[in-house]
Amino acid sequence: MSVTIKGILWSFIDLLSKQGITLIIQITLAHLLLPEHFGLIGMITIFLAISTSLIQSGLDQALIREKEPGHSDYSTVFFFNLALSLLLYILIFISSPLIASFYGEPELIPIIRVLMLVVIINALTVIQRVILIRNIDFKTQTKITVIAGIISGITAILLALNGFGVWSLVAQQLTMQLLIMFLLYFHNKWFPSLIFDVALFKKYFAFGYKLMLSGLIDTIYKNIYFVLIGRMYPAELLGYYTNASKLRDTSTTALSQALQRVTYPMLSQMQDESERLVANYKKLLQMTSYCIFPLILGLVAIAPNLIPFLLGNKWLPSVSYFQLLCLAGMLYPIHAINLNVLKVKNRSDLFLSLEIVKKVALTIFITISVLLDLGVEGLIYAAIVSSFFGLFVNTYYSGKEINYSFWKQVKDMIPSFAIAVIMAFIVYIIGIYLSVWIFPLLIVQTITGAIVYILLSILLRLKVFYLFFDLIKNIKKSY
Repeated sequence: MSVTIKGILWSFIDLLSKQGITLIIQITLAHLLLPEHFGLIGMITIFLAISTSLIQSGLDQALIREKEPGHSDYSTVFFFNLALSLLLYILIFISSPLIASFYGEPELIPIIRVLMLVVIINALTVIQRVILIRNIDFKTQTKITVIAGIISGITAILLALNGFGVWSLVAQQLTMQLLIMFLLYFHNKWFPSLIFDVALFKKYFAFGYKLMLSGLIDTIYKNIYFVLIGRMYPAELLGYYTNASKLRDTSTTALSQALQRVTYPMLSQMQDESERLVANYKKLLQMTSYCIFPLILGLVAIAPNLIPFLLGNKWLPSVSYFQLLCLAGMLYPIHAINLNVLKVKNRSDLFLSLEIVKKVALTIFITISVLLDLGVEGLIYAAIVSSFFGLFVNTYYSGKEINYSFWKQVKDMIPSFAIAVIMAFIVYIIGIYLSVWIFPLLIVQTITGAIVYILLSILLRLKVFYLFFDLIKNIKKSY
């Protein structure tokens, strides 16, 4: 278990460093660029996300699950991913005038054609990442991400200072992915052979295509707001939403992706040991809840001061978007480990079915919001309702697979949620009534929140607090 926690920590540091460095650069660029510039990139986000989801195609998950994949396995998946990425790039290159016409933004055409090169670059790194994930080596990924993030960020800032506008953001993404690719190949020393084994491809695709469809559906719906807001509202509003989303992703997405990346290979090793699987899954659920609830609710509480402090007063419209997006994303890490249970149990069919059910529900919620003309906030409320609905669906079916019911899972999460709510309320009240400069106010709010949360954990004798404390001590000893 300690190896897993270390993996989660390094994976979280990897993703957080990537998100964090991106955020620092984003903050700097927010002062140098206009909301419309971020809005233009937001309009393309869904195409980049869908392409990336298709390239991964679930075959990477199949490779991670495989007990001993060989060079032929890796090369087969590599060439499939590369061919698919080239096809996708050509299709989007040709379609770029139609996309620009849809949004009413002609300048999107060259931006799309250049930025979508990231799709091909990502295809070249899928196997490199699989190798590191199988070895639970997130420390290396962290180092690579930090180096690439810093260099690409500096590049973007220099371009922004010299008046390149939205192209600063394009250069940032391209430079980062190129650097990550070179550094991964330099470290792993793995290169494909001219092998494409049809039998191996069929084997992996039989498992992976359902995950691919599930991931594709999830990706479309996670990014559909960029399309809806970009189409229905001015680019400026999409810019506010885009930065609020990026700020939220630094916390929720980093932790949920870290959990998916580490717990999947770890739980896969226990797929034939039911009792051990349930015991470790329960610990992961409790630990995740204990960490994520105070983090997200704390961010909601300090948001009215955090956004203007980080981005400046011109980004104040992002505050409400950020708070609602945090609530919508609060359960993402819980969803992540729930869904990993289905993959471990080889229930990719159920995985796909649940995604369809959840997305149908979200479609209904979004449609109601649009018909009632509730604005951008209304769209995010739809995401919040959908997330809680998804919690019920995921925990119910994953619980049936391992005999750990929905109510038992909720019971294990409630204590952490309850004290996190109390903590957030106190922090929010401090932000309203304490009249000091914004920076020391944020420090006071943060420190007070941490102290209150820990004291409540001790007073209520939460088992997860002591479990967390013991694990930290064990990790320190192991180093």
